[in-house]
Amino acid sequence: MSDKAPLVIVGTGLAGYNLAKEVRKLDAERELVLITADDGRFYSKPLLSTGFAKAKEADELAAHSAAGMAEQLNARVLERTQVTAIDAQQRRVLLGDCEQAYSELVLAVGAEPRRLPWADELGERLLSINDLHDYGRFRAAVQGKHRVVIIGAGLIGCEFANDLVAGGFEVTVVASDPYLMPQLIPEPVAAAVQAQLEALGVVFHLGCAIESFEGNEQGVQLRLDDGSQVNADQALSAIGLSPRLALAEQAGLEIGRGIVVDRHLATSQPHIYALGDCAEVQGLNLMYVMPLMTAARALAKTLCGDRSALSYPAMPVVVKTPACPLVVAPPLTAESGHWSTSGEGADLQALFHDEQGQLHGFALTGNRVAEKLKLTRELPGWLLPLED
Repeated sequence: MSDKAPLVIVGTGLAGYNLAKEVRKLDAERELVLITADDGRFYSKPLLSTGFAKAKEADELAAHSAAGMAEQLNARVLERTQVTAIDAQQRRVLLGDCEQAYSELVLAVGAEPRRLPWADELGERLLSINDLHDYGRFRAAVQGKHRVVIIGAGLIGCEFANDLVAGGFEVTVVASDPYLMPQLIPEPVAAAVQAQLEALGVVFHLGCAIESFEGNEQGVQLRLDDGSQVNADQALSAIGLSPRLALAEQAGLEIGRGIVVDRHLATSQPHIYALGDCAEVQGLNLMYVMPLMTAARALAKTLCGDRSALSYPAMPVVVKTPACPLVVAPPLTAESGHWSTSGEGADLQALFHDEQGQLHGFALTGNRVAEKLKLTRELPGWLLPLED
C-alpha cells in the first residue's frame, strides 16, 4: 500500500510501452514494472497489416526484445506473466502464487478479437491477427497455400485484403455488411475502395450471411445465404475487437463499452488508471494509434505529479489500402447529419455536415487525400480541453 511501491503497467503493446517511454521523459528514476502475458517484444501494431506485401516474418517486425525494452526504459519487464487478480484495497496485483505491489496501476491490456461461432471447430484453419504472435501463427498457417478467405469488411478486413493480395494470395472477402467499412465511410467511397481492390483481384461477397463453415482436406468451405460457395485454403477472421475487461470487472471497476475512465484516465477505483484500446473516456473507445499516443502523454504527466486532463483534437485515420489511398475523420462530434460526395473514379471527397452546416468528418480517397490537413483544421476537436 506504500506510495513508494513501483508504478505498474499491465500490458506491453503500444499503449503500455509508449506510456512507459513518456514517463521516462519526465522521471528517469521512478521504479517501473511492466507485466505482460506474451513475450514482451516491442513492435508497431499497424505493421501487422503490411507484412505480407513486404514479405516480413514476425521476427522482422519486432523492433526490440523484452530485455532490450527493460534496459531502454530502466524498468523491469515481467514477460509471460499472467495477472490473475487485482487487490485494489491492498494495492497489489496477483500473479498466480506471487504478487506485485503498486503505487499506481495502469491497465493497458488492449482488446481481443471477436470470435466467430466456428472458431473452436476449425482451429488453425480460422485465425485472427491481433498481435505479433497471431501474425506469426497465421504466416505459418498459410505457408505453401494460395487462397485466403477473410470474414469481415471493416477497416482491418480491408487492410488485410490489400496486404494479402499484394503478397501473392488469392483473396476473397465475405461480410454481412452491404458495403466496405460502413461504420467509417459512406457507400460511394466504399465503392471506390472496393473497385480498386477488385482490380488487384480481390473477390467480394457482401450482404451475405454464412450458412455453413466447414473444414475439408483442401482447407475450408463456406456456403452463403445467396446460394454461393467459397472455397479457400485458409480463413482469417476480421470481425472486430472487444476491449479486454475481465481484470477490471474482477476489481470492481466501472465498465461501459470499455473500462470507464475520467479525463485524467482514472478509473472508479483510486490509484488505478486505464489506457488504450481497453479504455472508455466520455463515451469514446477509440482503437486508433493517435488517440492512444495522445492519452499516453497526458497520463504520464498525471502520474508524474502534473495532473493533465486528456483532450483530443480531430485525428484522421489513415487506412492502409494502398490500392486506393484512404483517410477518414469519423464524425464523432455530430449527433446527426449527412454525407455529401464529390469527385470521380478513385479520387473522392466525402464531407459530413450537421444540420447547421458545420463540418464534422470526412473521407478522402486517391489524390484527394492531399486535402487532409486543410479539412482537419475545420473540424471540431473530438474531446475539447477542460476550462480552468
